[in-house]
Amino acid sequence: MLEEAGLDVYKKGQFSRISSDRPTTLFAVTPDEQLRIKTGLEEIDRVLGGGIVPGSAVLVGGPPGIGKSTLLLQLSNQLASTGKKILYVSGEESINQIKLRAGRLGVSSPNLYILSETNLNLIIEHIKKLSPRLVIIDSIQVVYKPNLQSVPGSVSQVRESAGELTAFAKSSNIPVFLIGHVTKEGSIAGPRVLEHMVDVVLYFEGEVYHDYRILRAIKSRFGPTNEIAIFEMLENGLQEVASPSEVFLKKRTNGVIGSTVVPVLEGSRSILVELQSLVTSTKFGLPSRRVTGLDYNRVILLLAVLKKRVGLKIGGCDIFVSIAGGIKIVEPAADLGVCVSCTSSFKERPTRAHDVVLGEVGLRGEVRPVTRIIPRITEAEKLGFKRCIIPESNFKRIDFKGKIEIIGVETVEQALEVMFS
Repeated sequence: MLEEAGLDVYKKGQFSRISSDRPTTLFAVTPDEQLRIKTGLEEIDRVLGGGIVPGSAVLVGGPPGIGKSTLLLQLSNQLASTGKKILYVSGEESINQIKLRAGRLGVSSPNLYILSETNLNLIIEHIKKLSPRLVIIDSIQVVYKPNLQSVPGSVSQVRESAGELTAFAKSSNIPVFLIGHVTKEGSIAGPRVLEHMVDVVLYFEGEVYHDYRILRAIKSRFGPTNEIAIFEMLENGLQEVASPSEVFLKKRTNGVIGSTVVPVLEGSRSILVELQSLVTSTKFGLPSRRVTGLDYNRVILLLAVLKKRVGLKIGGCDIFVSIAGGIKIVEPAADLGVCVSCTSSFKERPTRAHDVVLGEVGLRGEVRPVTRIIPRITEAEKLGFKRCIIPESNFKRIDFKGKIEIIGVETVEQALEVMFS
């Protein structure tokens, strides 16, 4: 049955996901965290949950030109410089092209092996002969199995190639990184089952015209999801960003109309971002709404709350809301920041330079509690902010010993009174 389905990779005697020959109790299994391979790049280790797990399969996706190949070539060099043999397989570049890119990035470790090949059978044979500590496939969409009739990049080729490489990683205990292209909708090209096959799925986010890149863990069997790593794109490659909050706020001007600072959670850490709004009257019949870095429907809902519960006459205004720096926010803790920022722009009143605000906003205009409030306040105080406006329900439960002033609010209207009084 498996052979008829084309899944010969799972036949007995070939690569198997199962390493034990009989069932065992969970209690008898003793995991060894020391087995993780430290990359030497703190941001990568963070997003992988502490390092690379031997035998794992990691899928890295992102739009063209975002820096996927650059990052993994730098990662290969970092590991190779510690004496580990690393194999970098490229199906899209020749060996000479890889050498030119490596020279620009300063990659020159003698333990880094490169291979230009797309035939999966030959790739696996080279891996067996070399026995590297890590394999990188760039990219999975160009790898093909000769015994399949379909062309490289087709659904069947991508599925079977990824399945065989994943199974090989399990049986050989050699971790494999697969680079995947994305479609115009932002999802990894190929069958959706590709993401289910692998252990970790990482997405590279950011605008090509911005300097900063975000590597986000969408799926992880060995660590937390939604953890992020932040890099800055320089002439000689990607550089880790140790303090993201300082990076996203370094160009902020104090006392600006329509600007608000919001502490948001990204994985295990809090990051301060600048939320900007522009509210202006329109001369056309239908006002324009543009949102960057936030959920569009969520912002429209918040504008309706401002109009109905606070009484702002913004129905005939063009409204533009954006997160500075190219980062994207999905959590509702930025709701109150959107309301404050839009009100500031509409009333032409600047916000205080040393204030941060956070809180989820309900349809009745109430400010609802957010999770993990202490790390957010701690990050704001560390960067020199003097006052933090938070939900009243959070304020009643926290016991914060810092010097920053904390003010609890129950409604959006009350928060606006505090901000602009």
